[in-house]
Amino acid sequence: MRLRNVKNADKILKESPYFVENPENYYGKLTELFGNHQAIHLEVGTGKGNFLIGMAKKYPHINFIGVEKYDSVLVRAIQKCSEEKLDNIKFMCFDAKRIHEVFHEEIETLYLNFSDPWPKNRHHERRLTSHTFLKLYDSIFKSDCHIIQKTDNIVLFASSLEDLSKYGYILEKVSMDLHSTEIFNVETEYEKKFSQLGYKINYLEAIKRK
Repeated sequence: MRLRNVKNADKILKESPYFVENPENYYGKLTELFGNHQAIHLEVGTGKGNFLIGMAKKYPHINFIGVEKYDSVLVRAIQKCSEEKLDNIKFMCFDAKRIHEVFHEEIETLYLNFSDPWPKNRHHERRLTSHTFLKLYDSIFKSDCHIIQKTDNIVLFASSLEDLSKYGYILEKVSMDLHSTEIFNVETEYEKKFSQLGYKINYLEAIKRK
């Protein structure tokens, strides 16, 4: 869905207290954005916001930021967030390739939920857990690098396990059927839809010590 197909989309974004224009202006200054020193968790590819909003409601003592490449999708997340009236959540719109230009040593946990799998081998470096992106993430974390990933795509999952391990991450938790475990989980819109169709959800939690 394109931005032009969302009625008053530009107005919704610019007038929302949840939307951050020119996010690079807060490089290294996210405490100013939230007005507190709470831990900050980041989701790249936030979609329509179900996961991040659910997490923000569950953990009011943590600040959450959702990044989405397409502003047309982000409008829906912001509309949902406005209904909840949360004060620990913000949304930004930019390409993940710029993540190191926006965040600097302030993120404690990075969520990669149902990212584009880029299944062809020649597109491997476009995957958000490839060496290319893992190197970018190094500078965004406050201390240890902490990544949590969910995906229904087994090719992406296998690739992530290999790339994270090669890059020095320790795999703390791994499951090829998340919903059969006792791991706390807030479903994304995509996850709910496809798990109802019988798809297994792959999950990993990985840490790299600095």
